[in-house]
Amino acid sequence: MSKQQKSKAKLLPLTEPYDKKKVTRRTFISTLTFGAGGVLAYLGWNKIYLAPKETTADATAGARAPLRKGLDANGELFESTIGPNDFSRTYPKSAAVKKPRINGDVGITDKSVDDWQLHIIKSPSESLTISINDLKKLPKTEFAFEFKCVEGWSQISHWGGVKFSDFMKHYGLAEQAKLAYVGMHTPDKKYYVGIDMPSALHPQTILCYEVSGQPLSPEHGAPLRLIIPTKYGIKNLKRIGTLFFSDERPPDYWAERGYDYFSGL
Repeated sequence: MSKQQKSKAKLLPLTEPYDKKKVTRRTFISTLTFGAGGVLAYLGWNKIYLAPKETTADATAGARAPLRKGLDANGELFESTIGPNDFSRTYPKSAAVKKPRINGDVGITDKSVDDWQLHIIKSPSESLTISINDLKKLPKTEFAFEFKCVEGWSQISHWGGVKFSDFMKHYGLAEQAKLAYVGMHTPDKKYYVGIDMPSALHPQTILCYEVSGQPLSPEHGAPLRLIIPTKYGIKNLKRIGTLFFSDERPPDYWAERGYDYFSGL
C-alpha cells in the first residue's frame, strides 16, 4: 500500500459494528418518548376542552377559563408594549390598493344608511347624537397602513376620518376618557367591540368616513367605521351606531367566540 493510500485510510471514519440490541433499545426509547408527549398533549387539551367556561359573561364568555387566562396574559403583554409614541408603519398613498378587500358583513347587512346617526352615551342619564356632517367639520386625518386580518391576509389601504382623540376633546368627553374602555356596536347591535382606552386614544385611531379618497361604501361600513392600526381587523368595527364608556370590559363579538380580547399587533 502506498503512503497516499495509507493516509486516506487513516482519514476514513471508523464504523461501529451493527448492534441489534442497541438499535432496538433506541427505537423503544424514541417511541416511548413520542407516545408520552402525545398522551400529555391530549390530556392537556382535554383538560382545557372540558374546563368550565369563563364567568365574565358580560364581556367574553366564549372561551374556556384556562384558555382565557392565557389570552388575557397575552393581551396584557402586548398592551404594555404599545404606547402613544408607538406607531404602525404608514405608506405613501400610491402604495395603497385602489379597492380594499371587503371582509365580514355582520351588523351591516342592511344597506340603508339614510337615517344614520351616532349615539354617544356619556352616562346613564346623559347622551348626545351627532351626524356624519358634524364629524366632517372636525380636522381630517388620513394615512395608508397595512390592514391585517386574523385570517392571515394583509393589505395596504388608505383611510380618512377624524382622530378619536380629537373627537373626544371636541365633544367634551374628558371625564369619559379617564375610564378604562370604550364600547361600540352597530345600529342593529349584532356586531360589537370593546377597546381599551389607551388604544382608542392612540394618535392613529380614527373614526373613518373615507377609503381610497371616497366615502365609505355600505360594504366597508358606511357612513362611519373604526380604523385602529394597532389592532387586528376584528376590532375595526364597521358602521358604528353607538359609543359608550366603562371601567369594565364591554362585550366583544369575537372575544365571545374565543379570540383574544386585546387583539393587538
